[in-house]
Amino acid sequence: MMIREMREEDLAEIMPIEKRIFSSPWPLKAYRDELRSNPFAQLYVTEDERGITGYCDLWILYEQAQVATIGVREDCRREGIAQLMLDEMIKRAEEAHCEVISLEVRVSNEKAIRLYEKNGFIQANIRRHYYTDNGEDAYLMVKPLGGYEDDDDTGD
Repeated sequence: MMIREMREEDLAEIMPIEKRIFSSPWPLKAYRDELRSNPFAQLYVTEDERGITGYCDLWILYEQAQVATIGVREDCRREGIAQLMLDEMIKRAEEAHCEVISLEVRVSNEKAIRLYEKNGFIQANIRRHYYTDNGEDAYLMVKPLGGYEDDDDTGD
């Protein structure tokens, strides 16, 4: 299993996965916009001999990082792919000296919530009626990161 940067030609494989696994899938145009014109977006895919097995989108916004999406092909679940992508996004956020990484997750998505909690994310808030397909609430989950180390011991 390898992880690499997403390319526009990957969208032909990603879009059918997106439509199967999400009740409110992103449209093709959204992914194209992320790849072409969002300077904050870092998109990755995992792949092996079966093809693309998962994908994710991380936004690095100065001192904050936001997991925009993470998806794993249904027949590839329970293989550690989501963990691999989450590890990569956390690593990238730390390398960018982000203070925090955050995400929204459906309150009903217990498996994802457990994964995020296992990785040090905490529920910081509830976003009421966040999902447009059914009005479901989302948890805002955050994980503190190191940010820049303060080398100045004067306290200023």
